[in-house]
Amino acid sequence: MNLLYEEGGDIKIAIVQSASGSGDAESWQATSLSGKKIKLKAKEVWLRFEKPEAQAVMDEASILSKDIDLQLLWDCAPDEEFGLVDVSVEYFGAQASVSQQTALAIALQGAPVFFRRKGRGRFQRAPLEQLQAGLAALERKQKELEQQSVWQQELISGTFPELLKSSAKQLLFSPDKNTSAYKALMAACIESGESPAQLMIRCGAIDSPLAYHQGIFLKAHFPHGALHNPSIVVDQDAYDAAISELPLADVRAFSIDDSGTTEIDDALSVTELQEGGHRIGVHIAAPGLAITKDDPLDQVARNRMSTVYFPGDKITMLPDSVIEQFSLDEGLPRPALSIYVDIDSEGLVDRSTLQMRAELVPMAANLRLEDLEHLVSEESLADSAASYPYRQELSVLWRAAKHLHAGRQEKRVANGLRPEQLGLIDPHALARDFHFQIKDVDGNQQVEIVPRQRGSILDTIVAEWMIFCNSASGQLLADHGLPGLFRTQKGWGPLRTRMQTTPGPHEGLGLDYYAWCTSPLRRYSDLVNQWQLIALAKHGVTAKMVAPFPPRDATLMGIAADFESCYQTYGEYQDRLEKYWCLRWIAQDGDSKTIQVRHLKEGMSRVELVPLHLPIPELASHPRMTRAQVIVSDVDLLQLSAAVRVLEIEAKEEAPEPAPEEVATTASNPPEEDASAD
Repeated sequence: MNLLYEEGGDIKIAIVQSASGSGDAESWQATSLSGKKIKLKAKEVWLRFEKPEAQAVMDEASILSKDIDLQLLWDCAPDEEFGLVDVSVEYFGAQASVSQQTALAIALQGAPVFFRRKGRGRFQRAPLEQLQAGLAALERKQKELEQQSVWQQELISGTFPELLKSSAKQLLFSPDKNTSAYKALMAACIESGESPAQLMIRCGAIDSPLAYHQGIFLKAHFPHGALHNPSIVVDQDAYDAAISELPLADVRAFSIDDSGTTEIDDALSVTELQEGGHRIGVHIAAPGLAITKDDPLDQVARNRMSTVYFPGDKITMLPDSVIEQFSLDEGLPRPALSIYVDIDSEGLVDRSTLQMRAELVPMAANLRLEDLEHLVSEESLADSAASYPYRQELSVLWRAAKHLHAGRQEKRVANGLRPEQLGLIDPHALARDFHFQIKDVDGNQQVEIVPRQRGSILDTIVAEWMIFCNSASGQLLADHGLPGLFRTQKGWGPLRTRMQTTPGPHEGLGLDYYAWCTSPLRRYSDLVNQWQLIALAKHGVTAKMVAPFPPRDATLMGIAADFESCYQTYGEYQDRLEKYWCLRWIAQDGDSKTIQVRHLKEGMSRVELVPLHLPIPELASHPRMTRAQVIVSDVDLLQLSAAVRVLEIEAKEEAPEPAPEEVATTASNPPEEDASAD
């Protein structure tokens, strides 16, 4: 005997091997057509038959079920609940065969729009309204499948569907996986063997691999776009009120930056004292005078946390209109928070003369490194006949900067670190600073990557005085019990440098306190610290009562954590795009490029001319800084990878290079702490 039953939504037939019981308690040991041993009870069986043979019935029923008119079957079915045999008589007649009944079972089981299941082998036809709604849904689904198939074929052929062009970025970066568009894209990718990004670039929906890398970052961190809302500006009345109460400083301040700097946060001044020596002023742009905690501009800055830098462009923390108001551009006096300290004729700093005040600072000049750096040397600074802007002031600043540097090295040594050698540049060391210049050449982007050796006199002047300003600011906050965002470094390990709200030493810089405050136009940590310092400058010992952030403020602790995370993410994005442009530099002149590399560790090497790290397993057993000539080819700008083949390994003894946190440069600080970097 054969039994018709349902399992997992499918209609099946089993061949009885043995039976037991009787009536409703009857059960069978049977074998399914697939060979599976099963046990069936009477209530699970839809139909019993002896002949025809089970497999023949199933084969014929599968064919017949496709020709069953479900609408006619629904019309034939009674309104009340019915069984398989009942409806088979209505549809096929009284002489319905086993194969026909099995075909009906398959059709009924597979037509939930027409018939509701009421139990094993029992059904009831769907109400007319629900049937009509279900059929409409099926029709829509069929049209979607047809549309999906059309889109899939267009994508495979290299044409991006017109209807999807407006949502191309969403489809790639934040897709709704239930849509026909996404299913068509993934089906096309499977058929073509490409990734979604590769396919969309081939179809012209995404301009380039660069647009892909930028799109991922923007979607994650700037989902509403990187442009600022033009309606969010500094309230003019508040600005005028803040500026009107500021005294005018009796100085001629000047800034030192590269030509690409548009957010001029800091400037210096040198004033000769009648009793001898000089008064040095470090002047920091003061947006904190007009931007207040929790106002709309603060919300913008807190959401962004920092300006994002990457080759060819940047995303500013504050709107351009705000930057223009507070950037220390030459011309009119600018609002600033100034720190003054006196130095003697030898350049020694008298920290007891330290003072801080908010004021209007006359900006006499914006000096540019490209115009001046090659002219400034020890000899020219000492030569009164040398002719370049601010030679005398730079000479004073340089003399004091050397003393500041020496004082920090004493503390570094006390902390168990090697001293940094001022002005000592290793000609064999790999360059660490690079200028990326993106040019349009005949409609194609070309990149020029120019290394810049850190450690010039101007580098040192700016870095040492900014470090002094950050250190003095941290000291002032600590002495008055004001919390802030302190940059600390203590001990060893990857997380030894961190942001915290309580004072702590920075052993790498050789400082007791260090609080970023010199870049309030481009770092939120500096803006927060500026609010605290402004309260101190205006209210002195009572600053704790009026400062925006009181001691143990939970909000400030959250800002510290958020800033740390965001700043790291932005840095990773900058590194990613620098790697992209380095690979573009390799590929832009041909399919391959022969270059020199230096082995660092564990098979990872760095290209000498650009900041590109490449895995080269052949060099893993060679000493650190081993030089090799390699050919780089098969550049993949989406995966940011390339094939490397070693041509020649130069036999050379290991030349130890200082670890990144101990790099000796005349800027006197590790890259992450470079107060002058833009």
